[in-house]
Amino acid sequence: MTTVKVTSPYNNELIKELPLVGDGEVEKALATAYDHFTDRKKWLPAYKRAAILEKTAEIMSSRVEELTKIAAAEGGKPYADSKVEVLRAINGVKLAIEHISQIKGEQIPMGNTEASANRLAFTTREPIGVVSSVSAFNHPLNLIIHQTVPAIAVGAPVIIKPALATPLSCLAFVDILKEAGLPDAWCQCIICEIDSAEKLVIDERVNYFSFIGSAKVGWYLRSKLSAGTRCALEHGGAAPVIVEADADIDNMVPLLLKGGFYHAGQVCVSVQRVFIHESICETVAEKLAKSAKELIVGDPLDPKTEVGPLIRAKEVDRVEEWVNEAKAQGATVLCGGRKISDTCYEPTVLLNPPDNVKVSTQEIFGPVVCVYSFKDREEAIKKANSLPYAFQASVFTSNLDTALGTVNKLNATAVMVNDHTAFRVDWMPFGGRDASGIGMGGIPYSMHEMTREKMIVIKSNVLQ
Repeated sequence: MTTVKVTSPYNNELIKELPLVGDGEVEKALATAYDHFTDRKKWLPAYKRAAILEKTAEIMSSRVEELTKIAAAEGGKPYADSKVEVLRAINGVKLAIEHISQIKGEQIPMGNTEASANRLAFTTREPIGVVSSVSAFNHPLNLIIHQTVPAIAVGAPVIIKPALATPLSCLAFVDILKEAGLPDAWCQCIICEIDSAEKLVIDERVNYFSFIGSAKVGWYLRSKLSAGTRCALEHGGAAPVIVEADADIDNMVPLLLKGGFYHAGQVCVSVQRVFIHESICETVAEKLAKSAKELIVGDPLDPKTEVGPLIRAKEVDRVEEWVNEAKAQGATVLCGGRKISDTCYEPTVLLNPPDNVKVSTQEIFGPVVCVYSFKDREEAIKKANSLPYAFQASVFTSNLDTALGTVNKLNATAVMVNDHTAFRVDWMPFGGRDASGIGMGGIPYSMHEMTREKMIVIKSNVLQ
């Protein structure tokens, strides 16, 4: 039997070894999901879906500590942040329950022409069909919530493939769903290699594909979708920040620190490229570096830890290579710039790395923030928009006109004013554009996307 070893990203200790399934199990999962969708007698009515999710949230609330430790151990996100993730996940389930009653259509006017007389028309929304979700490692519970619960809430059977590095949170959640009364067919977890996972994507029985992960894999899988399969792809970014001379420095630095080093920078909207007006650039950069030096790096299960490991040792080596390249090309290292161990990298602030090095042109996905000095805001915005990635961005200024003008010109799906780029709540739309993805997530938005419209037209002579 082929297996996958789930290990701690901090010390590489084995947490659990799991069997990998093959093409046969994938086919069985698809057949089961498709059978339950096509047989309306097996559908779960809205009140039952709501009751199951209410019980799910209740069980999760009683196991916050257990779920926190699972997520922190397998994913490496510090204990305190992992607990926040679990609480967010519970809230995500509750959000879905609230929006079940909002699944509705609309009345379509009739009688405006002779041909449409004596007719009543309205739309309803139905579950889209089989949902196939492929997830990422960096939020091992909350991403699973966003890729399964909307489907369950609208009544669509969902098959979820978690990242092989972090499958335990997913398995724990699926077990909770079953404990809460969800029949097995409505949420199936598949632990498999990418070759078998591809069959979850290209099969014509799949109506909706949700993917969170690398752009290379996501766009490839999208090219393989069957005709009519709707999709949402969430890839990475290289989030830009514009800082004007009138920004409130004391309030801003802690926000940049959090946005840049949360989960060791392994977030698709982490603060990465900070463009600061030359009059305050040195001051802000030094304050940011001073704060970064004070961050506690280490064991994610230690409640005192603020920055944990990267998911794999090879990622630490990659970040080190990228920073060394920037240093060799003239970047100033204000703090960090070296490996702490095979699994941890120092929180790093680089000043004015060249525009053509990797830290300036690609998603770092590590604990590195790049600071650039600018004279002209228009030039800074041009550089911020120069990469193919477009996700979340931010601007810091005390001037409303400057803020709105910058928001208008930044190529992003969301722009935060006087906040860091990684801000998110689970009821807001969330997703990238251009190379950063397609489609919008967020619990209510995913629920809408996982339904489709049907119109009913009734002809009757008694209608006037």
